[in-house]
Formats: sequence, C-alpha cells, structure tokens
Amino acid sequence: MSKVAIVTGGARGIGRGCALALARKGFDIALVDLLEPEMERTSGEIAAVGQKALRFAADVADHAHARAIVDGVVKEWGRVDFLLNNAGKSMPKPMVEITEEEFDRTIAINLKSCFNYIHATAPVMLRQGGGRIASMSSLNAYTGGVTSAVSKFAYAAAKAGILGMTRALAKELGPTIAINAICPGVIKTELGNALTRAREPELIKGIALGRLGSPDDVAQLVVFLATAEPNFITGQDFKIDGFQWVI
Repeated sequence: MSKVAIVTGGARGIGRGCALALARKGFDIALVDLLEPEMERTSGEIAAVGQKALRFAADVADHAHARAIVDGVVKEWGRVDFLLNNAGKSMPKPMVEITEEEFDRTIAINLKSCFNYIHATAPVMLRQGGGRIASMSSLNAYTGGVTSAVSKFAYAAAKAGILGMTRALAKELGPTIAINAICPGVIKTELGNALTRAREPELIKGIALGRLGSPDDVAQLVVFLATAEPNFITGQDFKIDGFQWVI
C-alpha cells in the first residue's frame, strides 16, 4: 500500500525534485501550486514511475484552501503520511523600499502557509497514529541574506520563523508526529538560475564542495526525513549548502 505525501510548491524546482524522489520511494503525491501547466507535467512524471498524483491549484497563503485540500486528499486516499511545506516566494526589496503589502505577502507565502498546512494535516496524522512533516526554511534564516538578490530581511524573517515553529511543534506534536526544517543554500532552480547566474562563479568559490546545489540534493534529505526507520529525529534544522560561506 502506497504512503501519501502532500507537497506544496510542487510544480517545479525543489518541490518537483522532492515530489519525484518521494514517488520513487512509493508515495502517492498531492501537489499544491499555482503553476498549473508545470504541475500537470510533474503529475505526469509521478505517474510514469508508477504512483498516483492529485493536483490542487491554490494559493498556499489561503487557510480555507489548505483545509479543503487536505480534506480532499484524505477523502481520496484515506491518510497523509508526510507533508512537505516547500512553497515560497523571494523578496529582494530592502526595508526602505518594501511596502506593507509586500511584507505581508512574503510572510503569508513563506511562513503562514506552513501554519495553514500543518494546522490542516496534524489532526489527520494524530488520528492515524503517526506522520512526518518537513518545512523548507533557508540558510538565510541564519545569515539574513543581506547581499543576496533573493532574500533580504522579509524573506529571512519568514524563514527564521519556520525554525521557531518547527522547534515548538516538535514538542507539541511529539511523539506522534516528527517535524523538521530544511535550510538550503544556493540551489539551481528555474527561479534561482535567473537570479544567481551572474554571481555563480563568485558563489562557487565560497562553497566547500565547489558547486551550487540541485533539487536532487535537497530531495535526498527530504526522502530520508520522510522514510528513515527507526526515526529519532525531530525539531531539527538541516543545512544543505555544500558548506557555503559567501552569500
């Protein structure tokens, strides 16, 4: 019997890589994204490895949509074994330029979305007697990302909030649910390629392993957190950055 995973922001990039890696490990995947053509492509790739896929076109910042989506997954497949909060939005504007609306939207997509899907999913996992959650934070939760084109203070604040939420919920939801955070460094994705291409040589010089990361690098960690047995890992944040010191 297949396990069930929900992946937000699963249409492309890191989310797509993680969804496909989970599918190869026997998970049926519910994708949540606003990019419908890309989500359709990813669902076809999941089907090609022999697993089922559901697609939900939704704004992850919408709490009611999250509840309805989780209800739909449970109605279709009966359970949720793993939740990956991957959806995110960059915010390159500094304090002196950002608007209140832009700040609120950055927090809503990056941080409130995690609350939305955990709030909807945790009762299911508690009823079924177990489950795991991983939320995508960022190396910028530690560094602030002040020189990055992707992540100035609002993004960094949202991603740091994920770390606090993860630690608190590990205490609150354990021992039934294990919850962890993942902090990628610079990962080559469709969005990241456009933003980091000009700086790639400089960035690589500041990474001990001598390259930028890939979605597959992150997916290996996600699969481990979703499947490792026995499991004695919760409330942790995992940096996956090739040991990066230039930001």
